[in-house]
Amino acid sequence: MSEAAPVPDETLPVDVPPQPPSRPGHPWSGVALALFGAIAFSGKAIIVKLGYRHGADAITLLALRMLVALPFFAIMAWWARRDSQRFRLRGSDRWKVVGLGFSGYYLASFLDFAGLQYITATLERLILYLTPTLVLLISVFLFKRRPARRQLWALAVSYIGVALAFGHDLEIGGDGIALGGLLVFLSALSYAAYLVGSGEVVARVGAVRLTAYASAVAAGFCILHFLLVRPWHSLLELPHEVYGLSLLNGTLCTVLPVLATMTAVQRLGSALASQLGMIGPVSTIVLSLFLLGEPMGVWQIAGTVLVLIGVFTVTRPVK
Repeated sequence: MSEAAPVPDETLPVDVPPQPPSRPGHPWSGVALALFGAIAFSGKAIIVKLGYRHGADAITLLALRMLVALPFFAIMAWWARRDSQRFRLRGSDRWKVVGLGFSGYYLASFLDFAGLQYITATLERLILYLTPTLVLLISVFLFKRRPARRQLWALAVSYIGVALAFGHDLEIGGDGIALGGLLVFLSALSYAAYLVGSGEVVARVGAVRLTAYASAVAAGFCILHFLLVRPWHSLLELPHEVYGLSLLNGTLCTVLPVLATMTAVQRLGSALASQLGMIGPVSTIVLSLFLLGEPMGVWQIAGTVLVLIGVFTVTRPVK
């Protein structure tokens, strides 16, 4: 597995230059992998909300997800270390990996899972899909990078779209919608900080090793968090449905889409893989309608269209 840019949940970071395919010649398989990765990532919200219906809470579901995924990421780290002469992990990099794992995988995931208790899966997906816009804003404020005019318009369109989808959730009712939206937005912000901070490290360590190491760090934080607030034996006393859902969450919605998206970037390049990933929010609407029974409204559809247009514009390279 060759190294690629760090792969976020939904789309590629805007601060990473578009990468040409490193293994061309398999376009259709690359398209299939990119679509699978986006749809599988979007299924995470569906599985979490199903877990809530069986009485599990956010930290329990997150701990189970990490426990399932950790062995696979350990294998990824071992695989990537075969090229260890090229990607040396410096002493300072270790602390950076800890910080990145805390921000990008533990904190972002916990805030996301917590927010899903209050809002629909579709609204959660749209808010997370704003991550590239947050990367752009962080770059503007921290690094004084001047955005293109079309990117500013795209930011406005994206956030208007989220506002429309947010209005849909308010219309159908429910407690804590504002809190849930805030938690998921903070999740997206935490992951955006990870993307901005990972550029220097991924150049030395490699995307696969960084993903594997940061995920292992996050698993440690998740397990520690769980042990601080729950007795350890409560993990053994859950409904069997929760274990089945967590197995799916850790494999089908975590490990497999990461590998699929990385491979798609190798075969298609980051620009096309990112564009194909836009199917994620659309698939969430369909899955939430049929598997969760969440209502679908005109404002939600309109908001989704605006967010997709805005994010597509933001992630296009500036010529």
